[in-house]
Amino acid sequence: MTAFEYGTGIWAFGQFVDRYAGDGYGPSRSTEEMLDAAAQVQGLTYLDINVPFATDSLNAHDVKTMLDDRGLKCRATTPHIYMREYSRGAFTNPDSELRLRTRNRVEEAVEAAAVLDAGYVKFWPGQDGYDYPGQVDYEQIWGYTVNAMREICEKHSDVQFAIEYKPKEPRVRMTLANAPKTLLAIQETGVDNLGIVMDFGHSLMAGESPTESLLMINRYGKLVSAELNDNWRDWDDDLPVASVHLFETMEYLLALRSIEWQDPLLLDQFPFRENPVAAVARSIETIEMLSEACARVDGVELAEAQSRQDALTVQRIYWNALLGSPRFP
Repeated sequence: MTAFEYGTGIWAFGQFVDRYAGDGYGPSRSTEEMLDAAAQVQGLTYLDINVPFATDSLNAHDVKTMLDDRGLKCRATTPHIYMREYSRGAFTNPDSELRLRTRNRVEEAVEAAAVLDAGYVKFWPGQDGYDYPGQVDYEQIWGYTVNAMREICEKHSDVQFAIEYKPKEPRVRMTLANAPKTLLAIQETGVDNLGIVMDFGHSLMAGESPTESLLMINRYGKLVSAELNDNWRDWDDDLPVASVHLFETMEYLLALRSIEWQDPLLLDQFPFRENPVAAVARSIETIEMLSEACARVDGVELAEAQSRQDALTVQRIYWNALLGSPRFP
């Protein structure tokens, strides 16, 4: 039995572009080809799927059939509200026509989610924010964000929505940049069907402790989805799990155990130079290995050490669990 059910973004199996390799990393793949690749990953069941789909000619019923044929499921739909047409903002665009277009794009994702049996619709307004001091009226763009999300959630009160926060990229500074700001925005909407996608790597970028933020979000009943990956903190590298932050990842997994997380654990990865099937599979293997280590942690001993704020004892507990034997007395 695996520690979790696993999912990833369908984009993990697509082509990636940065400002240097404009011709892309890896081959361009259709929706069907990306689903074929996802089906090759042992232990992977769920996908976060962008709307519109990579293959324009497909509708949600087509994609549902493709998922069923491959034994895959849709965990979330994510509307494309961060592409070139939204370069000046989605919910916060100064052009009211573009703000309306954003709402329409979200409507497409809601409709697709119903067909695909998705658990939630994700807001990732990566173009909402600013690039320069004095560029925006901060209160205005905050109001645009909160009001738009409130109205969408009220219109679709039977649909679960979730915000994935991030401090920057593509905007130099994004509006929904960290856990506290996102919780405040949700509180201001006053709706019950809006929560948070807690992305480990985005939390690192925001200068947070991912585990602290995970538990805070859960404390307020707003944890809709948990995502794992890794980075070097200064950029959203989306590396395989625990590539850089071993103890932070273990702490995060222990926290998921403590809150008895039952939903799929998603892997938000961009394997620019690696085989995507191998990269996602490696993350699943790593989480399974670390979960075995977590199971070896004496919860009572750990709680006692934490109550004393005894850092060295906690490190001993972690190392001994990882190594599988009491190497440190």
